[in-house]
Amino acid sequence: MQAQDKNDTANLPKLGRVLNKIDSYNGVRYIFIFLITACGVLFLIDFFIEKHGYFTVENLYGFYGFYGFVMFSGIIFSVKILRTIIKRPENYYGTKAIDQEVYPKDELEKVDHGS
Repeated sequence: MQAQDKNDTANLPKLGRVLNKIDSYNGVRYIFIFLITACGVLFLIDFFIEKHGYFTVENLYGFYGFYGFVMFSGIIFSVKILRTIIKRPENYYGTKAIDQEVYPKDELEKVDHGS
């Protein structure tokens, strides 16, 4: 069986062809442009919608976009700080780790599968 060329999408199902286009550089670029455009349009729509916020600051134009960006950035930076606090060395559990790569010789079953 030969490896399929990434650009050869004729034998792929429809969803596979769509996902292959998205995976390309141009697909990612178009998604990024779409997201920037959608954010801009939503920001512009904010000027034409009457808001009834509980607090005065909620009535500012673009408040929720700015607030969301600040809070998301705060979460990312707090996770970076928290990671330095709770980070453990790679061999923290030592020989009691279930995913260790060194196995005790006396606990291994040796099976002869023939030659």
